[in-house]
Amino acid sequence: MYCGSCIRDNSLVSGLEELGWDTLLLPLYTPIRTDEEDHSVDQVFFGGINVYLQQKIPLFRHLPNFLDRWLDNPKLIKRVASRSISVSAADLGAMTLSMVKGEHGYQKKEVGRLVHWLKEVVKPDLICLTNLLVGGCIPALKRELGVPVLVTLQGDDVFLDELQEPWREQVLAEMKQLAAAADGFLTFSNFYQSRMSEILEIPAEKFSLTPLGVHGAEFATVREKRAKRESGQTIGYFARLAPEKGFDVMVDAFIELAPRFPEATLRVAGWLSEKDNDFYAEQLAKIESVGLNGRFTHVEAPDGEAKLDFLSELDAFSVPARFVEPKGLYALEAIACGIPFVAPDRGIFPELVGQCGAGVLCEPENPKSLADSLGKLLEDREGVGRMAENGFEWLQENGSREAMAKATAEVFERVLAND
Repeated sequence: MYCGSCIRDNSLVSGLEELGWDTLLLPLYTPIRTDEEDHSVDQVFFGGINVYLQQKIPLFRHLPNFLDRWLDNPKLIKRVASRSISVSAADLGAMTLSMVKGEHGYQKKEVGRLVHWLKEVVKPDLICLTNLLVGGCIPALKRELGVPVLVTLQGDDVFLDELQEPWREQVLAEMKQLAAAADGFLTFSNFYQSRMSEILEIPAEKFSLTPLGVHGAEFATVREKRAKRESGQTIGYFARLAPEKGFDVMVDAFIELAPRFPEATLRVAGWLSEKDNDFYAEQLAKIESVGLNGRFTHVEAPDGEAKLDFLSELDAFSVPARFVEPKGLYALEAIACGIPFVAPDRGIFPELVGQCGAGVLCEPENPKSLADSLGKLLEDREGVGRMAENGFEWLQENGSREAMAKATAEVFERVLAND
């Protein structure tokens, strides 16, 4: 599984380095998962194995450093993480609460290790955490390093909303205290700024709006291939094959659409977790029950050239996520490829579609509305061509990796100047 936040953070660091910034991308929990060149350091803090064992077994809260280093070995973590493990917020309430408590939680030894390493080895001028759920270390970082600590908010609410009580209320209370201690926040949309300001009680003046960006040159070959091929009726979905990503909504929309477009096909790609095997089997059964299995293709989580080949075959794209999407990186990748997309009318998408002109909105969690919107894209070839051109022009100016890095660097400079 490739992580959208990892891909965004890794791309940002690459863009900042091109601007001359001396940056360090430090993985927490697990090594990062990205389909581009990895710019992170080859070590992990708050290693997922260690964090879990310290939560469950008191002995592991007092292990000597050499055993901690062994448990935090990136290769070991990757090997363990490749198996079937739970990352469900519903199952991780107690550990989440302990983590946001920082020095007052069961993982306080991990806080100390991170702070010591940053203070003695890295000596940063500024720290930017990429979500507030890892913000339990903020008080210690500010006290020991005396540098500004910013937080990028890019999905904290999605995880928070899945927590069961009494954990959600307690975690939220801790996060509000951490938010008050942070020096500022970055979001990708006005919608998300407003949402997180309300949830975490953050004053509006502590927010900075920075764009989400992708490396457009990476998708140049896709645009070239799509320009040479004849237009078809291939609909694409590229995300986890899971209920929260709306894979079943996509399947139902295709079943609705198929009789009106006899040549239409559905190609999907993405990671399938063991917990979603039954869900995926149910979707396949629906497709087979109406005789559409010959018009359905699944490509298992392609990366590199395989990913680009997959995208080059698409004529329309959608990931009808059930949650309120704070990023929608896949929509930017579609724009970079010149593929028109359909997105739910909520979250970041109304702003994105209004700005880029390369997509259309549909009613959330409504297969018929999604099918109707996809059908319009398949029918209006001339309009789709204009959308692709408008979207790519917008991307170069506002949604590129360079634009993301430049805007983020300006925020960093402003914070450092006022420190």
